[in-house]
Amino acid sequence: MRIDILTVMPELLESPFKHSIMKRAIEKGLVDVHIHNIRDYSQDKHKKTDDYAFSGEAGMVMTIQPIDSLITKLKNERNYDTIIYTSPDGKRLDQKLANSLSTLENIMILCGHYKGIDQRIRDFLIDMEISIGDYVLSGGELAAAVISDSIIRLIPGVLSDETSALSDSFQDDLLAPPVYTRPAEYKGMKVPDILLSGNTKAIENWKLEQSLERTKRLRPDLLK
Repeated sequence: MRIDILTVMPELLESPFKHSIMKRAIEKGLVDVHIHNIRDYSQDKHKKTDDYAFSGEAGMVMTIQPIDSLITKLKNERNYDTIIYTSPDGKRLDQKLANSLSTLENIMILCGHYKGIDQRIRDFLIDMEISIGDYVLSGGELAAAVISDSIIRLIPGVLSDETSALSDSFQDDLLAPPVYTRPAEYKGMKVPDILLSGNTKAIENWKLEQSLERTKRLRPDLLK
């Protein structure tokens, strides 16, 4: 898989891809992540990428020219399965969407900034808009990192235990059950006896019961 991220703040994306699971996925050659500075494609002599909005709307708007130039360049080099814009009014990122995106080969993610981007970019250059929640961030870089992480960890070979991702919360519309590790007792706090029983069927039934109870209590909307 290849992920191209378009941003005016590339430095904000340096750390997430240099650590942990995403770093290992890149080192294994399972994913290529390329971060592009939109400013490099501005034809403005000062490399500006934003301007005032028509009609006097407050805030600066990312201009169409540098974004169009960069997207055009990348599309001339390869075919993209989808071009995503990180937007608070986009489709909410969930596990099903992450699963779907993880099967693609080439993905482009455009990070919004300032007041947003020229609407013509959204109308003519973007395939999909994704939101990571009902709140506003200063820019789309953190959202792009979240989207990338949710996708990359699902690629076969990325996790050392490939069954781990299948048991994550939301994979079956349920929250994951509680997990414990050694010691079995700590300061009087004990691991449930069922988990120490060795009875695989009983343990699986317990996990399902716990998932259902936890989902009903914390996220009843998922059960609908």
